[in-house]
Amino acid sequence: MRRIWILGTVLALSLALAAPAFAQGPIVHVVQPGENLFRIALRYGLTADALAAANGLSNASRIYAGQRLVISTGGNAASPPTSSSGTHVVQPGENLFRIALHYGLTYQALATANGIVNANRVYVGQRLALPGHANTAPAAPPPTPSGQTYVVQRGDTLSAIALRYGISAWALAQTNGIRNPSLIYVGQVLRIPGSAGTGASPAAPPSAPSAPTGGRWIDVNLSTQTVTAYEGNTPVRSTLVSTGLPYTPTPTGRYTIYSKYASGDMAGPGYYLRNVPYIMNFYRSYSLHGTYWHSNFGHPMSHGCINLPTPEAQWLYSWAAVGTPVNIHY
Repeated sequence: MRRIWILGTVLALSLALAAPAFAQGPIVHVVQPGENLFRIALRYGLTADALAAANGLSNASRIYAGQRLVISTGGNAASPPTSSSGTHVVQPGENLFRIALHYGLTYQALATANGIVNANRVYVGQRLALPGHANTAPAAPPPTPSGQTYVVQRGDTLSAIALRYGISAWALAQTNGIRNPSLIYVGQVLRIPGSAGTGASPAAPPSAPSAPTGGRWIDVNLSTQTVTAYEGNTPVRSTLVSTGLPYTPTPTGRYTIYSKYASGDMAGPGYYLRNVPYIMNFYRSYSLHGTYWHSNFGHPMSHGCINLPTPEAQWLYSWAAVGTPVNIHY
C-alpha cells in the first residue's frame, strides 16, 4: 500500500508539473540548473519581458538556480466570454492550451485552424479562429479606404510580403497591429502602408546592397533587423531576425559560413540552451541559427548571434552552403 501511495504521489506531481498553464492566480517557479528566463516564460505562456517585469529583474540573462520567480497566470482576470463570433482575442497570460480548454477544443485543432506551427507561440491581441463555432473565419483588419490590401497565402511570411511591396516588415507589422511578425495566417488581410489604390501593382523590391559575389550570399541589416538571401543582386527570401543587444553586439563586416550543424548546445554568461537548431557559424562563435526561446523578432535580443525564426533558419540552412558570404552592416 505504501508503494502504491508513493507512485500515486509521484504521478500527481508529474501531472502538476506538466501543465503549469492551467494553474489559477500567481504561482511560484523555482529555477532549476540549466534553465533561463526565456524558456521558463515559454513554459507558462508568458513573454520573458513580462516575467522579468513581474519579478523586478533588470537583466533577463541573470537568474540563478534556486531563485523563486512569481508567475502571474492572469488568474485574477475574468474568464473570457464564450465567443459567438467564432473568434477569440488572446489576453495577457493566456496560451493556446488554456484557450482550447475554455472552448472545449483540443489545442491541436485550434493550432491547425489558425496555421500555428508552434503551439507555445501566441501573442496578446492575436485573433484566433475557433473551429466548430459560428463564423470561424478570423476577422480581417478593415482595409484602408484608399489603400491596397493583400490576402496572405500559404507559405507567405511577413518579410516576404513586405519585400514584394518594397516596404519594411516592421512598417507592415505596425500598420496591421501585428505584435509578432512571425505569426500570420492564411486568409489574413493585410493593409499595405503607403499604397495609392487597391488596383496598384506591387512596388519593385528595393535595390540590393553591393553584391560581394555573383552567386549566393546573405545580407544582415542590423538597422532593420532583417536577413535577406541573395543570388547576385536578386533578393530570394527575407525575414525579421533578432541580433545582438547593445552590450553584446553582433559584429559587422564581411564573413563566410565556415561550419554548419543541424543542432547543438549553446552556453554563455547567464544562459545554457540545448538543441539550438540549424546553426551556421560565420565568425568565431557567432552564428545564424533557429530560435525556440523567444519570438520577438525585429528587436535585438541576442548575445551577438543572429536569431531567426526556426522555419526561416531551416530554409536558410538548406539554401546556403559552407563558404557562403555573409555581409553584416547597419
